[in-house]
Amino acid sequence: MISVSAFSGKTVVVMGLGKSGLSAVDALVEGGARVWAWDDSADNRKSATQSGVMLTDIYQEDWGDIETLVLSPGIPGFFPSPHPIAEKARENGCEIICDVDLLARSNSEAQFVGITGSNGKSTTTALIGHMLSHAGFDTAVGGNIGEPVMGLDALGGTGTYVLELSSYQLERVPRLQLNVAVLLNICADHLDRHGGMSGYVAAKKSIFERVVQGGKAIIGMDDQVCRGISLELMVNSTLSIQDIIPISANGRVPGGVFIDGTVLVDDLENRQTPIVDLAKMQNLSGRHNWQNAAAAYASARIVGVEGTVIADALSTFSGLPHRQEIVRVIGNVRFINDSKATNSEATAKALASYENIFWIVGGQFKEKSVDINSGALSTVRHAYLIGDAQDLFAEVLDGKVPFTRSGDIEAAVYQASQAARAYGEPAEVLLSPACASFDQFASFESRGAVFRDLVETLS
Repeated sequence: MISVSAFSGKTVVVMGLGKSGLSAVDALVEGGARVWAWDDSADNRKSATQSGVMLTDIYQEDWGDIETLVLSPGIPGFFPSPHPIAEKARENGCEIICDVDLLARSNSEAQFVGITGSNGKSTTTALIGHMLSHAGFDTAVGGNIGEPVMGLDALGGTGTYVLELSSYQLERVPRLQLNVAVLLNICADHLDRHGGMSGYVAAKKSIFERVVQGGKAIIGMDDQVCRGISLELMVNSTLSIQDIIPISANGRVPGGVFIDGTVLVDDLENRQTPIVDLAKMQNLSGRHNWQNAAAAYASARIVGVEGTVIADALSTFSGLPHRQEIVRVIGNVRFINDSKATNSEATAKALASYENIFWIVGGQFKEKSVDINSGALSTVRHAYLIGDAQDLFAEVLDGKVPFTRSGDIEAAVYQASQAARAYGEPAEVLLSPACASFDQFASFESRGAVFRDLVETLS
């Protein structure tokens, strides 16, 4: 656990006592701070008390001497409506931060690599961490992935933190300084939380405001929004053109890292050096994962890893659970868990990665409309609809793709398995829901785990 000494002798409010909140409380107390800890959930308060946390009803306290509120990233500060505690903090002139900012204040001598984007940031974060560890670097991976950051090891000046940063977290990291900042892509997501698309884009591109002097900005060039941000950085930021590293899975980008056919090419020194054939990497299937690989490669090179070492690390990367995870192969059929695909763009990318798909889709739809084009659907042989969004997908797919209203994932796995195994050619049973899980599951992880368990029972 990391100790935060920057607040020694001061009172700090921690609102939200999930895993990250509890670890923030422990780190602050260890560093000598007085902590007012609270959560609106009675269950979370009970769990916190059982963990030894002293609770303070922050709604009733006088905030006159409070300078800092550590607010869980999931609690809204402004949209769709501001939480009362966020308003109380602003009324009293308090800064609002999250646990990632505590890490930055406590380990300022370490290097920081930050990764954000609408899709692919977890895979890219894990891949960078894998590359650095493979090269023998002292590395810790956290943020919006895995362990809360305050539970990571204190690395000091020789270490590198690789952090997945959500748009929520980026709004609350005033002291974070990044040696490498990565923006993969932007599509519509979490718009209610940011007051619309412009607010969401602003939160994402703010990652480049955190780049230290001499640091690098890596930006995906495969969507229009990010290309526009790249131009903005060249004209209006303190970054030089040499500090802005383009990456692409769809075409050549001078001075960056790109995919030529299926080969990852390093052009960071304008030499167009072929590195590795990504078509041979089963756990990085699909062009979207090739963009992730390009971003990870550029990041690792900037930190100081040789290209040949990175190529070797790519071949040993096992992928992440619930992100096009190959669960099992039965005969000619691969069963793939892509439960993390909770929006239509992420699912469209998965559909483009395979050839004969028996697709399990549905759940709690969170977008205004389904954005999966007919080209992506051309790989689907049959769709199996589950959850609240069954009617929506039935309407979207009518006349384009044969479908069955399966209702729940148990029926869908059985039906898709039977059909795929009878298909007569290599095929995939793909869970890529394009929806949140909360209609039938507690989380996308829970949904993916159920899929995995069901597949394991097949004979």
